[in-house]
Formats: sequence, C-alpha cells, structure tokens
Amino acid sequence: MSSTMAVYDPDAERIEDFEHSGINEVINCCVYSRKTGEFVEKIGLDEVSRTLTNKSNFIWLGLYDPSIETVQTVQRAFDIHELALEDAFNENQRAKIENYGNNSIFVVVRTAFLANNHIHYGATSMFMGNNYIITIRTGASNSYAPVRAYCHRRPEKMAMGPVFVLHAVLDYVVDSYLPITDSLGEYLREQERNIFSYTFSKDTLKSLYKLKSQLVHMRAVMLPVQDICNFFINHKKDDLVSTFPNAAKPYFRDVNDHLLRALDAVNGLNEMLSVAMDTYLAVVNMGQNEVVRKLAAWAGILAVPTAVAGIYGMNFDFMPELHYEYAYFVILGTIFVTCLILYYQFKKSGWL
Repeated sequence: MSSTMAVYDPDAERIEDFEHSGINEVINCCVYSRKTGEFVEKIGLDEVSRTLTNKSNFIWLGLYDPSIETVQTVQRAFDIHELALEDAFNENQRAKIENYGNNSIFVVVRTAFLANNHIHYGATSMFMGNNYIITIRTGASNSYAPVRAYCHRRPEKMAMGPVFVLHAVLDYVVDSYLPITDSLGEYLREQERNIFSYTFSKDTLKSLYKLKSQLVHMRAVMLPVQDICNFFINHKKDDLVSTFPNAAKPYFRDVNDHLLRALDAVNGLNEMLSVAMDTYLAVVNMGQNEVVRKLAAWAGILAVPTAVAGIYGMNFDFMPELHYEYAYFVILGTIFVTCLILYYQFKKSGWL
C-alpha cells in the first residue's frame, strides 16, 4: 500500500477559503481625536476610507467572529497584508508580532477562558497603523467592552494614538491569565484530600495528569507574549510605525511585569503538581507496602500451626508423644502461645 506525502500549497489557505459564518458577528468602529484622545463618532465600514484621510483622528475597529465578507471589506479598506490575515484566523497560531513594511504592525496573542476547570483558547489579532488599530477576536475569550470603557475614561492616554489601545488590549489579555491560575490552584488544593489516600484511584491520577497537561499548554501559550512585550520595550525606530511614542514604553514594561507574575504562577503550580503526583504515588505505594507487611505477618503466624499440623499429619508408625495422655492439649497450648508471642512481636514492630 503506497502513501502520499502532503505538499504545502501556498494558495490552499487564502482568506477566501476560511469558513466564518458571522452569525455572532460584532462590529464596533469608533473614531478618536489624536490631539485630545476624545471619542469623536461611531462610523460604518463604508466610511472608513474617507475617515483614514483625516490625519487628526484615528480609528479603532473592533471585530468579533467576523464574516468573510466583513474581513474582505476590512482588508481592502486598510490594505492589510494577506499573510497577516491568514495568521489572524489560524486557530493554532502562536503569539507573535510582525512588521510588514507598510508602516503597519501585526500582533496576535492567545486568549484563555476557564470553564469547569478546563481551559479553552481563542485568539486576538491586532493590526496597527499610523491612524488605525483593528482588533479581531475569535474563539474563547472575555468581551473587550471593559477595555473600550477603560480607554474612553482616559482620553489623555488615548492621545498617544493606536498604541495605547494595543497596550490596553494586551494588558487585558495578560491579566486574564492570573484568575485562571488562581482557580486551578484552588482546584489542586481540593484534590489534596484524594492525594493523601492509601487507596489507588485512576480518576485521581487522571485528573492530576489533565491539570498538568493544561498547565504545560498554558505556559506554551504565554511564553511568546514576552517576545511581543520585549519588541515594544527594546524596539528600534525603524521597527515600528513612525508615530510610536517613547512615552508608551513604560506601559509595555508594566504588561511584561504582569506576564512574568502569571508565568511564575504557572511554573509554581507545575512544580506543586509534580510534587503532588509524586506524593500521591508514594502514599499509594506506602499503603500497598503496609498491606504486604500485614499479609506477611499473618502468614508467619499461621505458619506455626501449619508446620505442627504437617509434622503430626505424617503417617509414621512410631511417634512416642502421640501416646501421652495430655499430648493433644500440650500441642495446642504450644501452638497458641507461640502464635501469641509472634502476634505481640509483629504488633510491636508495626506490622499489624
């Protein structure tokens, strides 16, 4: 039976091939003053091209689960690189930052949402130019309505331009990691009752293994965000859009600090979980060893009557003690006393 090696087709995953029904589509396109940072107006996608010509304002376009028609409209209006759009809708895309050379930056981060002690992942993609920022949210994540409300309350910060919006969204995504680690930590503490049980349970070991695999995956999701933060903190002027202000750097250092705290929490949980799994298996082994010791002790005690019965059960014609009048009671007494002494010794040594 022959097998065929799959060959990558560069045209196999164009934006036209992506399946997005847009049933839950949300479009929120707002204009802000670059001078004051104040909210100016809300516009439709058909007004974007006209608004982009006004250099005194910038646009924040927020999309959730957009339809293919909306994505194509946005691509034409903002002149977005097709490779960036492919990455934006790749469900397994690793967090990264790219500069496509047309004074625009593409950033994608993985979002996380905890339900029933299981982490669900989504993605948020951001396209930032001199006078616009586009955020596209897909998959599992919290609503970004609090982020927009936060930005509206701080027009003096919004005067930095699209970069402050990018910081606010990135900070919101990173801050959402910590409650997940806290919840998983509480779940691990709940499992401690099962950990210190001598009875082996596949369900307990399975739940611990699932939790560890989730933490390993979460760490892999979070680590690349450090590269994004470091890019903005240590960037060269040619790497970013020309309007990126140096005053924005401390905000990305703050995001990086939050990320390090979340990573420390994940690493700590990983270590605790490794210790918990080792402890659980050690406790189970101790319980099994205790059972083995008890069985061995009782086997030693029962060996005495077994040996005596074996000796006197042999069919020899001449066994003098069998003719003594009290031989039967003497033998029973000897067996009882010997077993009693063995029981006392095993009990004293902790085997019984």
